[in-house]
Amino acid sequence: MSSNYPNDLLYTEDHEWARVEGKVATVGITQFAVDQLGDVTQVDLPKEGEMLKLHEVFGSVESVKAVSDLFAPLSGRVVKVNTPLADSPESLNEEPYDDGWMVQIELANPDEVKKLMDVTAYQAFLKEQAD
Repeated sequence: MSSNYPNDLLYTEDHEWARVEGKVATVGITQFAVDQLGDVTQVDLPKEGEMLKLHEVFGSVESVKAVSDLFAPLSGRVVKVNTPLADSPESLNEEPYDDGWMVQIELANPDEVKKLMDVTAYQAFLKEQAD
């Protein structure tokens, strides 16, 4: 199971991940979220320059099963958007941690990073949810 959840990422209870490098966090959804959604058909993301607030909706992912909101794992300004995802949302199904990243955020409050789960905590959370 751990191969589906890279060790260098941090996770949220909403099944988003963040790769924090300096003051910038790359954000996406986890393999668990992708598996729950089924085939992704559309991704709606914010524009560069938009401000995201912790836990607020910043976009959505549509699949054959449902539309799911995306919740910001961290606060900050969107500095980069993975625009190719709009044209090829299926890359989320195949590579949620690589080509499937969604936005890069310049962190407004780096202390928020401490509230995210490491891979061990996230896997424990998933196991708890399954019980």
